[in-house]
Amino acid sequence: MPRQPAKATRKPARASAPRSRALPAGFTDTATLRAQARKRVEDGAITRTYHADRETVIRLLNAALATEYVCVLRYYRHYFMAKGMLADSIKAEFLEHAQQEQAHAGKLAERIVQLGGEPDLNPDTLTARSHAEYKEGSDLRDMVRENLVAERIAIDSYREMIDYIGDKDTTTKRILEEILAQEEEHADEFADLLDGWIGG
Repeated sequence: MPRQPAKATRKPARASAPRSRALPAGFTDTATLRAQARKRVEDGAITRTYHADRETVIRLLNAALATEYVCVLRYYRHYFMAKGMLADSIKAEFLEHAQQEQAHAGKLAERIVQLGGEPDLNPDTLTARSHAEYKEGSDLRDMVRENLVAERIAIDSYREMIDYIGDKDTTTKRILEEILAQEEEHADEFADLLDGWIGG
């Protein structure tokens, strides 16, 4: 009878070494996180890891909020008053931009409240606090130009806010970066319109 090959004996599996529970540098252990979260709970989303000057950030956001509302009003004015050969297509741009600026204002107001502040919507001081001006425009081309100027103002002011905040308030920075990207799109659209202007 032929000999059967010997069965390979299985080596017992080695017990895996327990993983180190040490956290990387800069991380807070769970017990401390839990304890710190219970302190000053009335501050909501603002915790000890918030490093920006909150009052300054709220003031900057309120200036941006005023700017957005002035832009909303200017865009609606231009939407209703636009006349001329190109009015129909450009009116659609004005309306879309008005709605987008309104959405920007909503995001800014929500963030102000999250930071413990109050959105300043006082109409008596709105234009004084706004970076952009409320310019009515003498004709359709002038309206486009005034909106381009306002978008360029917004672009520079948002860039300065982003640079100031840096990584001290990443949520506010992200909101401002999203708004800035759309303001740049608006400016490009108006610059293209002016560049190819053929009507009155």
